[in-house]
Amino acid sequence: MQNSTFAQALLAPAAIALVGASGDPAKNTARPLRFMRKHGYHGRIFPINAARSEILGEPAYPDLASLPQAVDHVFIMVPGSKVAGQLEGCARAGAKVVTVYSDGFGETGAQGRAAQAALVAQARQLGLRLLGPNSIGLANVHSGAILSVNAVFESDDLLAGGLSLVSQSGSMMGSLLSRAAARGFGFAKTVSVGNESDISVGEVVQALVEDDQTSAILLFLETLRDAPILAHALDAAQAAGKPVIAYKLGRSAQGDALAQSHTGAMAGNDAAVDAFLRAHGVLRVQSLETLYEIVPLALRYGRHAPLPARVPRVAVITTTGGAAATVVDNLGMRGLVAATPPDDFVAHMAGRGLRLRQAPIIDLTLAASGAQYQDLLEHLLAADWCDAVLSVAGSSAQFHPELAVQPLVRARKPGDKPVAAFLAPEAIASLQVLQREGIAGFRTPESCAEALALFLRRPAPARRPNEGPPLDWPAHLPATGTLTEYEAGQVFAQLGIPVAATRQVAADDLRHDLRYPVALKVSSRDLPHKTDAGGVRIGIRDQAELQRQAGDMLAQVRRHAPQARLEGILVQQMEDKLLELILGYRLDPLVGPIVVLGAGGIAAELAPDVAIRLAPVDREQAMQMIEEVRATRLVRGFRGLPQGDCQALAEAVAAFSRLARVRGACVAEAEINPLFVRQDGVIAVDGLLHLQAGDTATS
Repeated sequence: MQNSTFAQALLAPAAIALVGASGDPAKNTARPLRFMRKHGYHGRIFPINAARSEILGEPAYPDLASLPQAVDHVFIMVPGSKVAGQLEGCARAGAKVVTVYSDGFGETGAQGRAAQAALVAQARQLGLRLLGPNSIGLANVHSGAILSVNAVFESDDLLAGGLSLVSQSGSMMGSLLSRAAARGFGFAKTVSVGNESDISVGEVVQALVEDDQTSAILLFLETLRDAPILAHALDAAQAAGKPVIAYKLGRSAQGDALAQSHTGAMAGNDAAVDAFLRAHGVLRVQSLETLYEIVPLALRYGRHAPLPARVPRVAVITTTGGAAATVVDNLGMRGLVAATPPDDFVAHMAGRGLRLRQAPIIDLTLAASGAQYQDLLEHLLAADWCDAVLSVAGSSAQFHPELAVQPLVRARKPGDKPVAAFLAPEAIASLQVLQREGIAGFRTPESCAEALALFLRRPAPARRPNEGPPLDWPAHLPATGTLTEYEAGQVFAQLGIPVAATRQVAADDLRHDLRYPVALKVSSRDLPHKTDAGGVRIGIRDQAELQRQAGDMLAQVRRHAPQARLEGILVQQMEDKLLELILGYRLDPLVGPIVVLGAGGIAAELAPDVAIRLAPVDREQAMQMIEEVRATRLVRGFRGLPQGDCQALAEAVAAFSRLARVRGACVAEAEINPLFVRQDGVIAVDGLLHLQAGDTATS
């Protein structure tokens, strides 16, 4: 099926069948017909109900085989056990898309999942695409094609506009639509994907990218499915200049597989999803208000405003100092600064009749006319000492909009300097004025600060590194299961990462050629965390101490883990360091390969300090990760401390991320912990690597 045909049948059907439509206006199953008649749908509607010849004034048909013409889309509202029996009729009626409102499928447990899988298999065999099951439906607000039972469409005045919403939660669709509509935001399309058994969020996003009525796409997510398809659609949206803003529910539960390393705990599903969304240009918000309030910023400036190369600076102009302070406080918590006007700017404005205090908040309370306010705004928007301008209005926004709101509307606004407004009172009329003018207006200081921080630190356009040829897995190493530290070190060395000199010796023959001091470790596939089992000794200064410590260590390990298989003992050269980091890799079940850089040592577990990216990364992206990890400031010139070799660290991060391109094995998880940063390079001191069946390069 061509995308254009699929998108038309999904989002703009010309003929619709409603299977299970009720003649009782009070029932949910009567709603789609009522809604479409109410909101002016001009296509053909065919109610299907074997017990009635007429439904709400429309001719009814006993089954799909009785229809007088072909349909594009069928909305099924019969009990779940009867859905499968309708699919063949859908195909014969010419439908391309079937939306299943019925529940009782994958959301109910193993039996429901089996029924859902069978339903999808049947649909594919018939050439049908399924939305749902357990979908509350979808709507084309412009055409009035409301294939939904959501009560929000009872509204007398549906506001058509450029926003489109894709939601994994049907119940949240109405809440979001009503909240946004109250603020003057109109919608083009809304789609509830339900159980997402067939048609995925990514496919809907792709259809919306191609939809001329959609200018921005909102996502309400509970999890992530079909990441490659979604990634392609998000990249297409970015290329088309259609911003995608997402709200995702909280962190996913961590599975047993994450217990193999610290990496799993540091980069759980939610953190991996966050990295995925950023990599594909999505603005992920933390509050429902920001989900739509940020849209004017993204639409108006997303392709033109440069990304600040430093901490973003916001010029704050206000007629109410207290309200402005609440926003400035929130900006500071998100790493932005309220910019203080420099001397020359203050002098220039004084020459224009406006005296300013040199402070982070430019307070004009009772000190400026509307014309002066507009003049100051225009000069701020032309200034080179701020990256954005925020206008904060008090009661004037509600009772005297000519003093602070209209000047913002009238002001000349360049396309490369973002401007936004926070209205402290409940000034709905003024917010709607700003919305009509395409100016971002905010109702709370929290959403205002969140939106500005997200936008001024928005992801750069998607750029994937040159992945290069796959890395061939060493033939002499196991291709599944957990490697020993000694074996993992061989893989890391093949990637080009320096590894501390290590010798594997037998318990009864501890001879080696390394200089003292050395570390002593037990080698076992069954002990990924050797320290917990007492399997590590450090700072050993001579052979006699080595013999004594080895005996003590083995005895302690056997007491702690008597069933563990021991492959031998590792003797490792002790290395110096300026900083201890952890470098991790994981094949995330939702988004695929990720690479993680974080602060090492015990403190890292108390206060995680990490940067995460989709893998592989190049050296430039690795350097960005280094700058995100706060602990690396200690080796980047902080207070005159010795500087570490961050170039070598970036090369190591990029090299490690090539575990995403292994041929001949599938790396499920790997970790270097610790990775020492030195003045003249980096060196891996310990590590683990776990493999699963498959081939990473083709996964």
